[in-house]
Amino acid sequence: MLYDKHLLDIKYTEMTFKAGLNIQIPWSTLLINGDKSVETRSYPLPKKYEGVELALIETPGKYGRFKSHIIGTITFSHSFQYPDKQSWIDDYNRHKVEELDEFYSWNPDKPKYGWVVSDIKKFDHHIPAPKKKGIVFTKNCKVPLDKCR
Repeated sequence: MLYDKHLLDIKYTEMTFKAGLNIQIPWSTLLINGDKSVETRSYPLPKKYEGVELALIETPGKYGRFKSHIIGTITFSHSFQYPDKQSWIDDYNRHKVEELDEFYSWNPDKPKYGWVVSDIKKFDHHIPAPKKKGIVFTKNCKVPLDKCR
């Protein structure tokens, strides 16, 4: 993966630390390009992250062969629970998860939440993700100040 050498050499004082959200490719690409405006999960967005700019960490999942990296920032305004499968199907244009997706489609045994994207910022160059990442959220993602609000 190409990293901007300038970003890697920036002094500590020009960096900020943010919480990050790990999202697998291809969902991360759809989000950062504005093609997907709702991220779906089996749990609501934690309240402490509503309206908070998060580093968007693209992870390889089953489809990629690369090291995780930060591709931009993402902010979610709120989350909501889909009341039923039909509501989830009707919202396809926002979440982009195919009805027959074997991993992420509707599961009647689990609740399905939509996290509504309110803002995204795509970086010109990827930034290496922290080596220690959480399963969903990652603390202390180093992001250049000029790339943030």
